Amino acid sequence: MKMNKLFSFVKHNQNQIIKYLLFIFTVSLIVNSFPGQPKFQYEIDFVKGKPWMEQDIVAPFDFSILKTNNQIKKEQDIITTQTLPIFVFDPIVYEEKATFFVNAFEEKWISEKKIKKDDKFTFFNLNKQNYIDNQSNKITLVKFGLQKLENFYSKGIIKLPEIYDSFENFYLKKDIVDKLDNNEDAQNLYIKTSISDCYTINQITNELNVMSNLSDEAYSFILPLLLSSIEHNITYNEFLSKRLLDSRLNELSKYTDLIQKGEVIIRKGEVVNEQNFQKLISYKNAYESQVWNKSTLSIVFFGQILLVSLTLFILFLFIKQFREEVLSQNSKIALILFQILLMVVLASFVIKLIDQTSADLGILYLIPFCILPVILKAFFDTRVALFTHLVTILIIAFIVPNNGFEFVFLQLIAGIVSILTVLKMYKRAQLFMSAGKIILTYILMYTALTMMTTGDVQSVFEGKILLYLIISGFLTLFAYPLVFLFEKMFNLVSDISLLELSDTNNPILKRLSEEAPGTFQHSLQVASLTEAGVMLIGGNTLLARAGAIYHDIGKLDNPLYFIENQTFSSNPHDQLSFSKSAEIIIKHVSDGVRLAKENNLPDELIDFIKTHHGTTAVEYFYQQVVSNSPNQDIDINHFTYSGPKPFSKETAVLMMADSVEAAARSLKKPNKENIDSIVDTIINKQIKQNQFDEADITLKQIKQVKELFKEKLINIHHARIEY
Repeated sequence: MKMNKLFSFVKHNQNQIIKYLLFIFTVSLIVNSFPGQPKFQYEIDFVKGKPWMEQDIVAPFDFSILKTNNQIKKEQDIITTQTLPIFVFDPIVYEEKATFFVNAFEEKWISEKKIKKDDKFTFFNLNKQNYIDNQSNKITLVKFGLQKLENFYSKGIIKLPEIYDSFENFYLKKDIVDKLDNNEDAQNLYIKTSISDCYTINQITNELNVMSNLSDEAYSFILPLLLSSIEHNITYNEFLSKRLLDSRLNELSKYTDLIQKGEVIIRKGEVVNEQNFQKLISYKNAYESQVWNKSTLSIVFFGQILLVSLTLFILFLFIKQFREEVLSQNSKIALILFQILLMVVLASFVIKLIDQTSADLGILYLIPFCILPVILKAFFDTRVALFTHLVTILIIAFIVPNNGFEFVFLQLIAGIVSILTVLKMYKRAQLFMSAGKIILTYILMYTALTMMTTGDVQSVFEGKILLYLIISGFLTLFAYPLVFLFEKMFNLVSDISLLELSDTNNPILKRLSEEAPGTFQHSLQVASLTEAGVMLIGGNTLLARAGAIYHDIGKLDNPLYFIENQTFSSNPHDQLSFSKSAEIIIKHVSDGVRLAKENNLPDELIDFIKTHHGTTAVEYFYQQVVSNSPNQDIDINHFTYSGPKPFSKETAVLMMADSVEAAARSLKKPNKENIDSIVDTIINKQIKQNQFDEADITLKQIKQVKELFKEKLINIHHARIEY
């Protein structure tokens, strides 16, 4: 029983539960993306070049002063330059090449017939003088070659790596030790050697080419054998060299001096120069490492959850109060929360990266925060886009180090400019103009803030923040493809898509113009009236126009059963009963919904198809049945559209425009009196039938729309001169 109640509760409150889950999920991801440690107490005033406005800071404990990034970089460069590369001596090379030389010598000696057949070693020629002399020459030449190779390889033949442009000395490893402890000096493991103490292959080649102590015959015989036996036996070892360099870099101290407990770090009013800045940086790191514990971090984490939850709750209150139609669709809420989450997570990632790499804080300004309101403007109105942007910037400002006020001011003003300049997202030129205005705003605002805080114009161009802001402005141009992406992700329709859907060359509209030309022309007239009406009372004109163009596509299944498409005298309804005719007429709504789904039209346009007749009746056929069957009780529900009723300004205006345009076409004398009368009659009847009760439209707005329709229809059906 309890499970049934639970399932029933979930079923009836499904949308609300999804909203709560989206809210909780977003809050948890945002908080988990935040930097792990809490913000330093004085971080907001912690800006180089600005006066220290807080009280004097006295060191509560001893701590070391960190070196600047430039200092560390210079010292690292010195160590890198002074650390010699490591080369490895391979003794096996000589053994292999000596063996190769002897074998090659023997083969060549035999092949060139230095030993005649009669001179080969036998018992009978053992004492022949020519054999003894021949063998003696051979041994002498072999020993000469081996001696040369031994001299070369013992001294070492070095292979110079391309990685080093020039160097004179290096570390030579001659044993099998492959271990480099951080506590051991390289000289204990490796021999410091000079390049001049080794051979290169070019040097050996030059030396072999001037062997003056040999005869021409012996020289020509042994030279190619020696050249082919030369190979490097001292080679560069990248792994050992890198390990040695890394060990020395790791030994580099990151500290310059010591601040003792009770020593003044900085006094109130003192300018935060380079020296003071490093003291504050060092104090901040020491403070956070010594003061913050697990208990404190838990409290901070809870505070972050509370802060983010309250901020997003304010956004939800705004939407509920002023844009309840947005709150009713979970896909729209999901899009808004996803945009906030994306920006916060991206900012958190960059801030963490800055902390880990000690990179320039200005990199944060590379993030195109203004892209958020531009994207949201394509799906929602100005208020929603602006409020969401404000909430996002406030959340990010909480984790921005040092210059939170400057960040909020810059991004908020630029966001307002982006919203006010991108009025029509579907016009690409306007997006480029908006990007230019955002860049100009960034430049002016940053210049003003810098001049105000430093009193120096030159400081505006110091650093790369201004460049980052300009790049960020250009990155807002990526809003155009992102809008298309988010459309598909969240199944929403932007102004860009509505404009594309309004193109009469779309297949379904092309078919409508060919198969039901009367309905097509009627739809265009209704679209014009609807767009004008929505523009007058406020609403999405692009949505209204697109919805009106597609509202009657259901007539494609039976176009000749609708009078605007009948081009001949006979009427197919004459062959049907009044009930059957009414059924066909009513069915064009459901047929339209089916065709819309088959052609992948968005739900926003399908709503126009469903609601353009609301729950009204097909009056003509109903009255015909009543008049022809006076004694029967006719159920009007059989002649009534299933609805639903219009539930927005746009769909309400379409219902009015559809009815009055069709009625105006039927007037034999479409003069001002007749048009005024028929417009008043039709719309007043719709009001009486409560067709607009579910739409956010007032009686005043309906009256304004009526007057507009009268004016438009008179202009359409004005008298023409007969020629």
